[in-house]
Amino acid sequence: MCSNASHEHEHQIDLGFAEECEPNLLRNVYFPSKIGGKPAWLDLEKIPSTDDLKCKKCGAPQSFLCQIYAPIEEKPECFHRTIYIFICREPSCSAPNSAENFSAFRSQLPRQNQFYSAIPPNEDEELPAVEPSCRICSVCGCRGNSVCSRCKGINYCSAKHQRAHWPQHKVPCRSGDTIPTENINIPTVSFPEFEVVIEADTSIADQCDHCTDDEATEQSRLDEFQKLADEGKTGTMDEIPESELSKYATEDDENADISFRHFKEQVAKNPSQILRYDIGGEPLWIADTAKTIGTNIQIPPCPNCSAARHFEFQIMPQMLNYLKDDVIDWGVLAVYSCKNSCQPSTEYVREFIIKQDIISEENK
Repeated sequence: MCSNASHEHEHQIDLGFAEECEPNLLRNVYFPSKIGGKPAWLDLEKIPSTDDLKCKKCGAPQSFLCQIYAPIEEKPECFHRTIYIFICREPSCSAPNSAENFSAFRSQLPRQNQFYSAIPPNEDEELPAVEPSCRICSVCGCRGNSVCSRCKGINYCSAKHQRAHWPQHKVPCRSGDTIPTENINIPTVSFPEFEVVIEADTSIADQCDHCTDDEATEQSRLDEFQKLADEGKTGTMDEIPESELSKYATEDDENADISFRHFKEQVAKNPSQILRYDIGGEPLWIADTAKTIGTNIQIPPCPNCSAARHFEFQIMPQMLNYLKDDVIDWGVLAVYSCKNSCQPSTEYVREFIIKQDIISEENK
C-alpha cells in the first residue's frame, strides 16, 4: 500500500519489491499492489471496455502488467485508489522510447462505497473476491462480452484469448464440466503473479531483507550495465552491438552517460527494487533524456478534468526478471497521473506513461 498524503510535503520516496504471496491475498477485497495474474478491479461497474484495452498499434488485447494501490488520505474520494498498467506483448509493437503499446488507468472510491466494507479486511480470514457486475474474460480477467458458442458457460474478451484457452477448455466444454476461472493461467496472456510490497527508501546500502532468489540475476544485470558503461557505451538489458550504442559514448568523458551512472548508483542501494513511488517528484531517468525521449517532454492534461498531470511512480527494469518474457524490455516506465486525482465520472481514467530506453530510435 502506498499512502501518499504527505509525499508532496516531505518528498519521501517509497520502493516496491516483488514477493511471493498466497494468491487469495491478491484478491480485490484486500486492495493489493501486484504484478501479473489478472487485474484485481477496484470499481466493479466501470471497468475498461475491450476497446480501451486494445493495443493502439496492432489492435490485439493488452496483457495486465501490474497494479499499484495508492490511496490519498487527505482526499475522501481517494480512500481507495489504484493505478493499473497494461502492455501489448507483440514484439512488433515495441519501439525504443515509445509507450504506444502500454496503457494506464486510474480508479478510486470513497471509504463508504457499494462494493467493499468500510472495515479493513482481516487477512487471517480468507475472503472471496468481489465480482464485477459485467461479464469477465476467463483468460485475462478483463471485460469479456463474448461467450463460448458451444457450452455458453465461459466468457472471452477476444477470439485470440478463446483460441489460447481452447486446449484447456475443449474437454470440459464438451463434457459440460466447468473450470474455476481463478485456475486459468495461460503464460502467453498472463504474467506470473507476485505481490508488490511497498517500503520507505532508507537509502541503506545493505538491503538483505529484500533478497530474493532472483537477486543474483538482478545484480548480474547491473554488472552488465557497469561493463558497458566502462567501455563508453550503454545498452538495454541485453547487450547491443557497439555500432548501435556509439551515441552514448560522450566526447569529453571516458565514463558512461551521467544520468545512467546516477541511476546505477541509486539502484545499487536497493538492487531488488521494481518500483519507485515519488508522487509530485521527478523520475530517476536511466539515460540522458535529450538522447532518448527529448528535452521538451509534453505531458498531456487529464482527459477527465483537464488538470495538469504530475509524476507519480516509475516501474524499474528489475521487474523484467519476474515476467519470464524474453521479448519485453524497457529502461524505465514513468507514470504520470492527474494532479487533482479527480473523481472519475463514468469510467476508469486513462493516465500517461513515458517509456525510456537506453538507446534512441535513430540508433536502433
